[in-house]
Amino acid sequence: MVHSFRQIPSFGFDTIRVFANNASEMKKLAAQDFEDLLQCSIPVFEGLIPEPFNSRLMKLLYRMAEWHALAKLCVQTDRTLETLQKLTEEFGKLMRQFRDLCNDNFQTFKLPKEQVNRKCRNAEKAAAGGAVPNVQQGKRCKTLNLFTYKFHALGDYVSAISLFGPSDSFSTQLVRNPSILNH
Repeated sequence: MVHSFRQIPSFGFDTIRVFANNASEMKKLAAQDFEDLLQCSIPVFEGLIPEPFNSRLMKLLYRMAEWHALAKLCVQTDRTLETLQKLTEEFGKLMRQFRDLCNDNFQTFKLPKEQVNRKCRNAEKAAAGGAVPNVQQGKRCKTLNLFTYKFHALGDYVSAISLFGPSDSFSTQLVRNPSILNH
């Protein structure tokens, strides 16, 4: 049984690289890093939590990997887009079920590093004479939050791929055209 990402061997020169000692503390992740974590998540998480939660987590991780593979196809057809749309709906439903199941059955807390950062920010505010929020000391509960733009935008992938082509063929980066500025 694999107990951490660190125990997963690298694969190929540029496919899956060796993970850092603590995957949860990895910083400045690139898309490839997230993809590596996703591809290796099933063996890492398998058996970490008791049933029936483990089975649901395994199904969720499998569907997430399946969704990712479909979304990054270089050539999309009507059939692959239809499959991606159905999978997006199922994935959203599985995520909401898992959130509700976890939030009701597991008590999770912010990482120790997050607690230290909060204390430092509050100390800096107090030293600067600013108002320090009245927050509880010690561990703070943390729940799975799906109210994020990234999660909300998943429903737009199929229409964006239909309109603009595969997601690797366009960029959201703004381009400055000097010829337009001179007129």
